[in-house]
Order: sequence, then structure tokens, then C-alpha cells
Amino acid sequence: MSTTKHPVLPIFLVDDEFAVRASMEILLHTASLGNTVQYADPRDVMPALARQRASLVLLDLGMHYITGETLLQQIAIEYPDIPVIVVTGTDTVATAVFCMRHGAFDYLVKPFDAERLLSSVRRALERQSLAEENLRVRAKLLSPTLEHPEHFRHMVTCSPALAAIFQYIEVIAGLAHPVLITGETGVGKELVVRAIHTASGREGELVSVNVAGLDDAMFSDTLFGHVKGAFTSADKARDGLILKAQGGTVVLDEIGDLSLPSQVKLLRVLQEGEFLPAGSDVPRKTDARIVATTNADLDARQAAGTFRKDLYYRLNAHRIMVPPLRQRREDIALLANHFLAEFAKELGIPTPAMPRAFVAQLENRSLSGNVRELRSMMLDAVTRTKLGTPAFSGNDGVAATPVAPDGTACTGILFPPVLPTPRQAVDGLVAEAMRRANGKQSAAARLLGITQQAIAKRLKKSHDTDATDSV
Repeated sequence: MSTTKHPVLPIFLVDDEFAVRASMEILLHTASLGNTVQYADPRDVMPALARQRASLVLLDLGMHYITGETLLQQIAIEYPDIPVIVVTGTDTVATAVFCMRHGAFDYLVKPFDAERLLSSVRRALERQSLAEENLRVRAKLLSPTLEHPEHFRHMVTCSPALAAIFQYIEVIAGLAHPVLITGETGVGKELVVRAIHTASGREGELVSVNVAGLDDAMFSDTLFGHVKGAFTSADKARDGLILKAQGGTVVLDEIGDLSLPSQVKLLRVLQEGEFLPAGSDVPRKTDARIVATTNADLDARQAAGTFRKDLYYRLNAHRIMVPPLRQRREDIALLANHFLAEFAKELGIPTPAMPRAFVAQLENRSLSGNVRELRSMMLDAVTRTKLGTPAFSGNDGVAATPVAPDGTACTGILFPPVLPTPRQAVDGLVAEAMRRANGKQSAAARLLGITQQAIAKRLKKSHDTDATDSV
């Protein structure tokens, strides 16, 4: 069992009333904020801060020897990064304004509300953590090297944009805050997830669940589990993925498609670090880190009312936007050769060499499917090589240079002796595009430079004509 205290730096409880200090300590310990130090004499606080920095100070105003107002000003001057929450019996507007102007993070009146105090403490600790993290990020991004490049060995790249992402991951990996990873389909978000988990040093498992299409009941059971008898078929208890990932990382793929009721339950996990298994009234704690991925526009979904803003802000503590392959074209040839070597090894053949012209055409393609599309193209090329057919022409969409009947290179279209009608030419062109695109209309449309609707209309017209001719 880990003996790490939380927070790492202690919370100072400064009040000359023992009962108040004791009640605050019990409240904080119950909320898993057990690293506290009590001070009855305000004169001891500044020397103590010089020896041991605090994460937070809970400060009374009406004390002997030194007033709380004076101590607040001293802390604000010498340790401006340490948040101070004033907890006092003085309930006047003038005093509250004075404290806030002189650096107090919050002002609470005794007898304090427990939930209000805990909320204020958590917000103060979170703000301080983010401020410290920003300093680490700045320092790291100014450094051109990675401390642990082995954490990213599974990511093939020479892109400066991805190098910056790797540096950012090294800074945030060891923290507990959620991470939101965005990017188009096929860009490699799952590899970024793996890098975050590896770099974090977390001993727990990395578990993933695609939340798209899960209704609220299925989401709750998958993530949080249930107790025996929670529903008709629940003949035994089941632990959800949150518990399976204790001390590790939970990945929620396609978070933009999560239902609104499920979003509320996830929000509780992020805010309180606890969840309720189905059929249980006793909340369970979790220290699993939440990483969410999406290719959806979450801003648009917020505007449409299908994604909660508070959940978005919680998930967005750290955000990584993985750029599409067309924005890092320097990686295309590198990745293509990597995939060629990988698949050639699997099939037991020498790695085929890509012609320079083919590489140039690859780099000029849109590659809307990103790395996933490029990988599929290289698998097809290696398979063709294995079969003894041309590897870098055909359904990869990059045709070889045509050859005329006399053997000379031809830069135009080869026509048969009997010329086709315009309609036959168009139908043949569409058919060839569909063949190269493996029957996918959107890909065929891109090859021809027309819309998908246009190619669908042409295919329907041809089909209707063929059906009429066969009658």
C-alpha cells in the first residue's frame, strides 16, 4: 500500500481554538486530504513556511499575538504562490474586502459549511497544481531533448509538431489530471494514450472502452460495475473497469458520443474521485486517471446541447491535439517505409522499394484517413509484391505511367481502336475509380475530383439503365 501523503505539501491549519483545528483536520482527513499541520500560535507560521512550504493555509483572523490580517499580508508578500483561505467569525463586508484585496483565495465565516470548505480547499489546491504545472511546461518546452525517448519508441515520426507533443506528455504524464486527446480518425490517438500511460509510471493497468453507442445502463455497468442483486440477472457482484484500472489509466474512446445521463456520472468521478456501483449506496474511491479521446467537434456539441460544458472543462485539464498527416508531410515517406518493412517481415519477403515518383505523389495526396489509410496502402503494396503484381499502382490510387502499344511512355489516355461514346467513357472512368477505391464512393469521388453525390448519381443512372436494358 502506498504511503504517499495527499497533498504532497501539508495544509497549515492556523487557529488558536483547538476545537476548530480538530474539526477541520477531521473533515480534511475524511476527504482524503490528510496531510495537515496545526498551528495554535500565529507567530510560528512564517518560520515554519521557511522550513517547509505549504500547499495551502487555512487562517483564522481573531488570534493572539499577531492578527490574521497581518499574517495574511506577510504570506502574500513572501509566498504569493501559497493560497490562503480565511476561516473566521468576523462577518463584515469591510473585513472580507480587505482580505480578498490582500491575497486571500476565499473568505469563509464560522461556523463554516463543510461542503463549502472542502470545495474551496479543492479549488485552491487545483489552482496551485496547475500554476506549478505551467512552470514545468514552460521549462520543458524550452528544452529540445526528451528525458525518456524510450517512452515514445512506438511512434514513428520526424515531425516537430509531434516532438512538441512528446515534450508536453513528459510534463503531464505523472500528474493525476484528466487528459483530452483530439484529432481526426486515423491520426494515432491510441499511440498517444499509450505514451501517456507508459511515461506516467503508473503501476495499474491501461484499460480502454469505446463509449459510442453505450446507453446509460451499459456505460454504468461497464465502468462502475454492480453489486449482487442490483438487477434481475445480477447473481454476483461485478467490478467495473474503473476498479480494474486502479492505480492505472482508463481510456474513454469517442467521448463526444457519451449520453447526457452518463456524462453526469462521469463528472462525479472527475470532481470527487468516487463512483457508485449499480445497486450500491456506498460510494467507492478511485485513483485511476481518465484519458478521453474524440474526433468530434466538442465545441459544436456543447452549442447543440449534447455535451456538458462542465464535463468538457474537467476533461480539458490537459489537451493534446494530434495533427493530421497532411499537416506533417515529412512523416509520410518515413511511415510508408516503416509499414512496408513491417508487412514484408510478416509475409517473409524482402522490403519492396518505393519509386521516387510514387513517394512524391503520396506526399501530395489528401490522405484523409491519415496514418490508418497509409498503413492500409502499404499492406496492399506488400501483398501485391508477394503475388508478383505491380506494387505501386492500382487501388492505391497512384497509377504507374501508362505505356503505348509501341512500348513508348504515354502521358495521355490510351484509347481502344474503336472509340467509346461519351457516356461509355464516363461510365468506364467511374468504374475504374470505384475499382481503385475498393468500392468506396467517397474515395472514388476524391480520385475524380467530384462530389460523392455526383458519383452516386452516376452509378444509380448506370444501374437503372442496365436494369432497363435487361428487361
